[in-house]
Amino acid sequence: MSTATTTAVPGKVAAPPAVQRLVSLDAYRGFVMLLMMAEVLRLSQVAAALPGNAFWSFLAFHQTHAPWAGCSLHDLIQPSFSFMVGVAVPFSMSARMARGQSTRFMTLHAFWRAFVLIALGIFLRSIGHDQTRFTFEDTLTQIGLGYGALFLLGFRPNRDAWIALGLILFGYWAAFALYPPPGPGFDWAAAGADPNWAYNYQGFAAHWNKNTNLAWAFDTWFLNLFPPDGWFKFNAGGYATLSFIPTLGTMILGLVAGRLVKGDRTPREKLAWMVAAGVIGILAGLVLDVTGINPSVKRIWTPSWTLYSGGWCFLLLAGFYAAIDMAGWKKWAFPLVVIGMNSIAAYMIAHLFEDFIRDALRTHLGAGFFTAFGYAYEPFVLGSAILLSYWLILYWMYKRKLFLRI
Repeated sequence: MSTATTTAVPGKVAAPPAVQRLVSLDAYRGFVMLLMMAEVLRLSQVAAALPGNAFWSFLAFHQTHAPWAGCSLHDLIQPSFSFMVGVAVPFSMSARMARGQSTRFMTLHAFWRAFVLIALGIFLRSIGHDQTRFTFEDTLTQIGLGYGALFLLGFRPNRDAWIALGLILFGYWAAFALYPPPGPGFDWAAAGADPNWAYNYQGFAAHWNKNTNLAWAFDTWFLNLFPPDGWFKFNAGGYATLSFIPTLGTMILGLVAGRLVKGDRTPREKLAWMVAAGVIGILAGLVLDVTGINPSVKRIWTPSWTLYSGGWCFLLLAGFYAAIDMAGWKKWAFPLVVIGMNSIAAYMIAHLFEDFIRDALRTHLGAGFFTAFGYAYEPFVLGSAILLSYWLILYWMYKRKLFLRI
């Protein structure tokens, strides 16, 4: 790594040495976005058309969110995306300092970015409705709600980041624990809940049941402050606005990981640290879940889920770092890098262009083209063509250095 002499300028932060871009970070981000875009493969439809087929059932499970408790590969998409936002902060701050940007300018830009992310999430969730739906459970919105605080922590030492993480996780747990579970006379149907649902918890853990918890109660008040009047009763999936608080915890874990990767430790030390953090996070989340102290539920982002999924994020990052930056195996990752370097564009393309590309493919290639391997496989074949189309758009942007930045 090269060094450079910097001169202090009033109102500016001293510019650090330039930092080489790590391919592993782009590859991991690209892998996460590929999993998200691959929803078009419709593996659940294929599995339903081939009952009893263990291979397609396995793939379908890992492309589906757990109903409430539990974890699939698909459930790790949003934590990984949020984690990588945190990882990117030290690198972004270093690059901005190197360009001579002041602390004030960087902070204002961070809060502007947060606003844009929130707005994009609301825009995407409003598609198909007759007017704007002010909901805040979209991945981009959840990240945006916590991004300003994350960036401010980027100016603080790791000690403060760990303190903030502890306060967030304990405070979020305590708030749910203190909110009373449903009592006699509770209108379960009005809340979109079922008292006999197989995934309901009993005893103390019932504080984290679907649409009867603190986050649901908050949204029945908060979301109805926005038009149309009285529109929100419950979220069918149990997702909630307040999940942005522990999502910030996931981003803080990413911030710590980003500082580690960017720091001066040897590659072996960095790898060992990430693996240890991953194992500790997974075990801590499992212990809290199994003991009933705090169920591990992704949809309301419980503190145990923050630790458990954060552990997997550390391990995934460690794997990409070991394979690409330590072993030097970079060529295989190029398709992922193309996606990872344009993650916001990938997210928007997947949400906005799917129907258009599907109709275009059916029109120009004909419906028979996608049933050549049998009707059971049509969703997968058609989805593969859509996924390839997504990648080609991103490759075209990559070659022309068109990167969507906020």
